[in-house]
Amino acid sequence: MTTKKFLPYKWELIVLLWFAFFFNQADRQAYNVVLPLLSADLKLSPVQAGLVASIFLWCYALLVPVAGYLGDISRRKWIVFWSLLVWSAGTILSGATTGLASLIVFRSIATGGGEAFYFPSANSLIGQYHHKTRAMAMSIHQTALYVGLIASGFIAGWIGEHFGWRSAFYVFGAAGIVLAFVIMARLKDVGLTEEAVAKTKSERLPLSVVLKAIAGKPTVWALWLAFSLFLFAGIGYITWMPSFLHEKFKLSLPNAGFSSMFYHHVAAMIGVLLGGKVSDMLAMRRRTVRLEVEYVGLFLGAPFICLMGLTDNLILCYVGLAGFGLFRGIYDSNLYAALFDVIEPRFRASAVGIMLAVVFFVSAFAPVALGWAKSTIGLTAGLASLSLAYFVAGLIILLALKTTFRRDYYDEAQADGSEPTTK
Repeated sequence: MTTKKFLPYKWELIVLLWFAFFFNQADRQAYNVVLPLLSADLKLSPVQAGLVASIFLWCYALLVPVAGYLGDISRRKWIVFWSLLVWSAGTILSGATTGLASLIVFRSIATGGGEAFYFPSANSLIGQYHHKTRAMAMSIHQTALYVGLIASGFIAGWIGEHFGWRSAFYVFGAAGIVLAFVIMARLKDVGLTEEAVAKTKSERLPLSVVLKAIAGKPTVWALWLAFSLFLFAGIGYITWMPSFLHEKFKLSLPNAGFSSMFYHHVAAMIGVLLGGKVSDMLAMRRRTVRLEVEYVGLFLGAPFICLMGLTDNLILCYVGLAGFGLFRGIYDSNLYAALFDVIEPRFRASAVGIMLAVVFFVSAFAPVALGWAKSTIGLTAGLASLSLAYFVAGLIILLALKTTFRRDYYDEAQADGSEPTTK
């Protein structure tokens, strides 16, 4: 006699990946939160501190296309496992650094390189199991980013202030290693039919075929460029906002770390779930809805970025953070679902990998650019100027919607007709 599972595997998958993505973001944000303590201890200038974060992202950008290609030809379970294990070990070693060079090796290269292999395979697995619930499933997964940043904002700041900045890296890294072995035991890489598996193995997706299928669509380039500008603003914000609140409003390190992430990301969680629900409801009747949700989020988020950076009132700064977060979440809700609207399933991990390479290469300039701004024009003007990136990104999405999207659209319902079997 068989018993019905309490949680169908396609949703257990989301739970497992949610926790993995939580540590992906918490480990990354720990550096930004303890940056004032770390910089003082290691005697780093603002530009050097920003450079560490930039090299992290350039390393990520270099490796993530490889990760995407491997996600299309290899077992994604093991890619996710080894990714989590390596970046967690790099996080622990980051706490043992003694200067700029070792910080770059352990933080930028080991941690950044390990994290690069997670997202393409994770998103490909989600897309494989979720068709009608895809935006909602990806939105739930995306909330791990927000919770990870909020939790790290407070916990890393508290640990750093009471036990030293090194301890923050040790705690988060050790927890990630434990989770890696839970992932190894529970994650499954199943769901494709035997015919689909045989077809994938026989084709082995030559690189030239992958590149032609992905880069040959103008809408893909528009999505990549818009995402690059979006993430430039986001990376600049998460790197320097804790220091901004600590220095401009004289908040304690735990308070600055928490406040810089909490108001923004709680609002973003509301936005991402709202955007995912609405777009899933309308997508079957209106193909353009995912791109429409994206440009609305970008246009309406831009004024709140200005408010966040320019105001001298702490409460208004929090209002700016929350509004910025709400509309960031609305954009986030369809970030990958919109890409999958123009990419057929067998190329999706590669498409995500290449997209992340492009956007992280561009956005990697944000930490060092804001570090320069801090030393010259000030963080107030530097953070406020990030609103321009949002506005231009919205224009790019709107242009793609009006010109190339309908031609590039991939009708998955017509090509497939059903969701993968999940047991």
